[in-house]
Amino acid sequence: MKRFLVLFVMLSALVVSVAACGGSPETKGNTGGGTQTIVIGYTGSQTGKYEVSSRNQTRGFELWMEEVNKEGIKLSDGTVVKFDVKTYDDESAKERVQLLYTQLIDQDKADYLISPYSSGLTDAAAVIAEQKGKVMITTGAASDATYKKGLTSVFQLYTPASRYLTGAVDLLGSLDPAAKKIAIVYENAKFATGVAEAAKAYAESKGYEVVMFEGYDGETTDFAPFINKITSAKPDAIMGGGHFNDGGTFARQLYEKGVSPKMLALLVAPPDLKFADLGDAAVGVIGPSQWEPKANYSEASAKKAGLSWYGPSVNDFTAAFQAKYNEEPSYHSAGGYAAGLLLQYAIEKADSTDPEKVKAALNDVDLLTFFGHIKFDSSAEAHGLQVAHSMVYVQWQKDSSGKLVKEVVWPQEGKSADALYPMSK
Repeated sequence: MKRFLVLFVMLSALVVSVAACGGSPETKGNTGGGTQTIVIGYTGSQTGKYEVSSRNQTRGFELWMEEVNKEGIKLSDGTVVKFDVKTYDDESAKERVQLLYTQLIDQDKADYLISPYSSGLTDAAAVIAEQKGKVMITTGAASDATYKKGLTSVFQLYTPASRYLTGAVDLLGSLDPAAKKIAIVYENAKFATGVAEAAKAYAESKGYEVVMFEGYDGETTDFAPFINKITSAKPDAIMGGGHFNDGGTFARQLYEKGVSPKMLALLVAPPDLKFADLGDAAVGVIGPSQWEPKANYSEASAKKAGLSWYGPSVNDFTAAFQAKYNEEPSYHSAGGYAAGLLLQYAIEKADSTDPEKVKAALNDVDLLTFFGHIKFDSSAEAHGLQVAHSMVYVQWQKDSSGKLVKEVVWPQEGKSADALYPMSK
């Protein structure tokens, strides 16, 4: 009887031990063999003013996760890392973001974070990520200011806002050395304001007169007061905008009122394929894009620049996205995919999922991907700020059959067509 009792106690202890370990090779920690599941948390704007861009960003991220989970990431100790996701609708509302990211970390036990779409929402999420010590890769967010607050765990994928429209000023100079006046009309939002202020300073440094510099509410649907002022100021170029809905409305109303500057360069809206729904109002409109399917990034260009190449080619990513969603990817989609790809690279480079080792790998990133060159500022003053990625500028034109097509017009070495200038010719 005593021997039976001892055996029973030993078996009971073994059962308790197995239960405590989850009874499965799929765990949250390194196993030295077996599968480790990493939870990535993020919010998306399934509703609200950022819905279109955020949906595209989410689709790109989901494509990456689907592809990486086919085989997982294989670490040197035999562990296979795979990914799960926890996500919520932030309703395009800043007040929801901090609550939801706190929930993602504290309740959902997210291991790593991806940012929401937009600089304002990302700035709110970054505070929580830093407080909780969680690595967050930001995409769809270009504001410089977020990365100048002493953060150590947040890494920016996009070209910063301070460089968003400076290329449009350079393009104007290359097309028309006689142009002198620029009007800047922008959304009163963190991202657009930062872009507009930087563009104004850059334009003035190049000798341009900024004849109008005004902001508008993001929900504006009637731009008549601004258009009247633009007509009076007679600028050579109009620059600014904000996000998709307001940018499209502004461009359409300019066209309807017969206001045709030599150049119109707007944020966010023109690179989106849905901008073509404006018809003739889209013709000639230029927009800065974080990425385009015609972008000229390749293993050969990486080698020429002395950089390492990582991930799929531009064509492979584009084809995979089109196969899954039956549409061409936008730069938001590419950014969503690239955010996951960057985390994948850092885990492989660190040969670990330990957050501190992954963070160290991110600090050392200097590589070329289908999305472009990626490298982060590692200084205390601007840690995590993107320092290598550059914008491309697209313009809607009509091809020989009269169909609207999107062409890369700047920089010179990456263009697919000459710019239409003046835009109404």
